[in-house]
Amino acid sequence: MYLNSIFSDPVRMERLGDIAQTSWLPLLEGLIQFTVPLSIISFILGLVLAILTALARISTFKVLQGIARVYVSIIRGTPLLVQLFILFYGLPSLNITIDPFPAAVIGFSLNVGAYASEVIRASILSIPKGQWEAANTIGMSYWQSLRRVILPQAARVSIPPLSNTFISLIKDTSLASLILVTEMFRIAQQIAATNYEFLLLYGQAALIYWVVCFLLSIGQGRLEHRFDRYVSR
Repeated sequence: MYLNSIFSDPVRMERLGDIAQTSWLPLLEGLIQFTVPLSIISFILGLVLAILTALARISTFKVLQGIARVYVSIIRGTPLLVQLFILFYGLPSLNITIDPFPAAVIGFSLNVGAYASEVIRASILSIPKGQWEAANTIGMSYWQSLRRVILPQAARVSIPPLSNTFISLIKDTSLASLILVTEMFRIAQQIAATNYEFLLLYGQAALIYWVVCFLLSIGQGRLEHRFDRYVSR
């Protein structure tokens, strides 16, 4: 019925074409100015947090292990949207006000840190124990062994799941629209609110998300192939 109403009405078809044509630029601006920076900043900060959390999880200090376990449990056990709402709408009750973009960065970074920490921890634990022993044999300390021997090998193992995490983060940034960050999906909502063509605008946003994720998937494949060249078979 929807398609029939469009194709049977030339005026409506022309109107939709005009809306689609004028919407691409604002959507792409939202992508470049907010969605991409939000994703990159959050992923970098989350990755740093993930490494620290993973190291805490495998350390011999029970206190660090406990703190890391609680952090991962809380983040993984609660919805990302709820975390964002607590940061942006909940904290003002405690007289702590955070602007939309920083609140989104904090929320996404904490979320990435928790999930990626499990990936990094598993990657580190997947390295044979003999690698540690060999590093100790040539006089390396624990931190030297970790930095020069273990982490480089763990990085290769963790590339596929971490790449998937980043691709998922690109899509998850659409949730930032609910805390007033004017990223791409928020702009799509604003434009659709003026012309009521929700299917068209949301479809355009979905197409852009898909193209970005598709290109990232290609980059992920090439990166994995490059690292696989250094693996003996």
